[in-house]
Amino acid sequence: MFYKLSFFLKEFFSPINVIRYITFRTVLATLTSLFISLFAGPVFIRAVRHLSHPTLEELQDTHQEKAAIPTMGGLLIVGSILISVFLWADLNNIYVLMLILTTAWLCLAGFWDDWLKLSKRNPKGLRPRVKLGAQISLGVILGALLCWHPALQQFDTRLYMPFFKHASFELNGFYLILTTLIITGTSNAVNLTDGLDGLATGTVLMVAITFGAISYITGNLVFSEYLNIPFIPGTGEVTIFCGALIGASLGFLWYNCHPAEIFMGDTGSLPLGGIIGLLAVLVKQEISLIIVGGIFVIEAVSVILQVASYKTRKKRIFRMTPLHHHFEKIGWKESTIVIRFWIVAIIFMLFTLVTLKIR
Repeated sequence: MFYKLSFFLKEFFSPINVIRYITFRTVLATLTSLFISLFAGPVFIRAVRHLSHPTLEELQDTHQEKAAIPTMGGLLIVGSILISVFLWADLNNIYVLMLILTTAWLCLAGFWDDWLKLSKRNPKGLRPRVKLGAQISLGVILGALLCWHPALQQFDTRLYMPFFKHASFELNGFYLILTTLIITGTSNAVNLTDGLDGLATGTVLMVAITFGAISYITGNLVFSEYLNIPFIPGTGEVTIFCGALIGASLGFLWYNCHPAEIFMGDTGSLPLGGIIGLLAVLVKQEISLIIVGGIFVIEAVSVILQVASYKTRKKRIFRMTPLHHHFEKIGWKESTIVIRFWIVAIIFMLFTLVTLKIR
C-alpha cells in the first residue's frame, strides 16, 4: 500500500521516495511484523486461552504440564506477516501474490486441522489424505503458474547445482512436479519439527534470514552476475516478504520460547513450511534447501527411517521420533535440545550462504 502511495506522495514530499527502495521497505516490514506480533501477543493469547486441551495421545508423559497452553498461535504469525506485506510490498508482484496464496491456503488447512482436534477432541484432526491433498493441490497450482503463466515467461525452470558454475538441468513442465514435492515436503517437515518450545520457530527464522539475503541477490542484476547465480527479475520484492517472516517469527518466539505461553499448531507450521519451500523455488535454491533446512530434513528423515525399520525389521532405530524426542528420551533437557538444534541451524545457514561464493 505505502509502496504505491509513495509514487503519488513524492510530488509533495520528496524524501518519501525512499520507500521505493527494497532495503528500506524490508527493514520496515520486519519491524512492522515484529511489533504486531509482540504487542498483539498478550491479547491474542488471552483470546485463545480456551483453545487448549490436547488429548493424552498428543503429549508425552513428560509434557503433560503443557496441556493448558493454548494453540493456533499460527494465526498471530500469519496475521503479522500478511499485514506487514500488505503495507510495504508491491502487491502487483506475482511472486509476492504467490507467497500470500501459499500462506493463506496452508493456514486454512492447518486451522481446519487444529479446530477438529480441539472441537472434536480428536487427536488425529484432518485425515492425512485430506491434508496431503491440500498441500499437493497448492503445489500443482504454484508449479503451473511458474511453468505457464504469461507474467512468468522469464522465470527459469532449470534446476541448478550448488558448488558448480554451469551445472543445471532444464526441467520445463517437470518443474511442476518438483515444485509440488518441495511445497508438500517442507510443509510436512516443519510440522514434524514443531514439537518443542521455540524449536520450529527459531529454525524457520534462520531459513528466512538466509532466503531474505538470497532473494535480494537474485533480484539484483549486478550482485547475481558477480556471484554467478541466476538473475530472476522481480524476486527482489520477495525480500520484503522474508523481512515480514523474520519479524513475525521473532515476535512469536518471544512467547513461544521455553516455557512457551502459546503453540503455533498446524495453523502455523503448515504455512511456514510452505513459505520456505516456495522461497527456495523462487530464488532457485531448490537443492540448497536441503542444506539450509537441514534441521527439517533430519527430523523428517528420522521419522521415515523409524517407520521403515519398524515395518521391515520390527525394530526401532530411535527411542522416539521425530528426532528431538529421541534426545528427550536419552535425558537431554528441552531447552538444551532446542538451543543445540538452533546452533546446527545457524551452521547450515552460514554454509548455505558460503555456497553462493564457492562455485
